[in-house]
Amino acid sequence: VTEVLKEGRNVVIKNAPSLIVATLLWILTIWIPYINVGTTIAMCSIPVSLSKGEVLSPTFIFDAKFRKKMGDFFILEGLMNMAILFAMIFLIIPAYVLSYAWSQAVYLLLDKEITSTEALTMSNKLTYGYKWKLFGIDLLIFICIGLAICVLVGIASCINAVFALLVYTIILILSAPFIMGCHGVIYRLLTTESQTED
Repeated sequence: VTEVLKEGRNVVIKNAPSLIVATLLWILTIWIPYINVGTTIAMCSIPVSLSKGEVLSPTFIFDAKFRKKMGDFFILEGLMNMAILFAMIFLIIPAYVLSYAWSQAVYLLLDKEITSTEALTMSNKLTYGYKWKLFGIDLLIFICIGLAICVLVGIASCINAVFALLVYTIILILSAPFIMGCHGVIYRLLTTESQTED
C-alpha cells in the first residue's frame, strides 16, 4: 500500500502538468459528440501509459486510436455495470467485490489485444487475493483527498464562498493525476506479478 502511494506521488510529480492539462482539455471537450468518446477512453488509458513510465503529451487524448476502441469499451462497460448493478441486489458487498475484481479490465482492454470478456476474466485473475489491498489503497486516497478538502475548503470558506469553491475545484483537478498515478502503479505491479507467475 505504501509502495503504491509513494510511487503514485513520484509519477504525479513527473507527469502532473501534462495530466492536469489533459484533464482540463477533457472537461472542455466533453460536450462534443463522438470526440468526447475518444477523449474519455484516452483518459481511462492514462494509468496504462503511466505504468509503462511513458511521459504523456496533453493532446494525446485526441488520438484517433482511442475512438477505434469505442465498441469494445462500451461492451465492457455495459457488461461490468449490468453485473455490478445486479450484484447490488445481494446486499451491496458482492457488488464491491466485483468492482475490485474487474477494476483492471478497462486497462487490460486498452493495453492488450483482447476482447471485453477476456479483459474481465484476466482482471479477475490479476486481482485475486488483492481486493482488500486495492480497497485499502482507495480508502487511503479518499481519506487524504477528503482531509485536504475539509481543511483547505474550510479555511477558504472563512474568506469567501466563491474562493472556497475555487479551492475545492483546484483540489479535485490536482487529485486526479495522483489517483491516475496510483492506479498506474497498481496496474504495473499486478501485471508484472502475473508475468512472473507465468
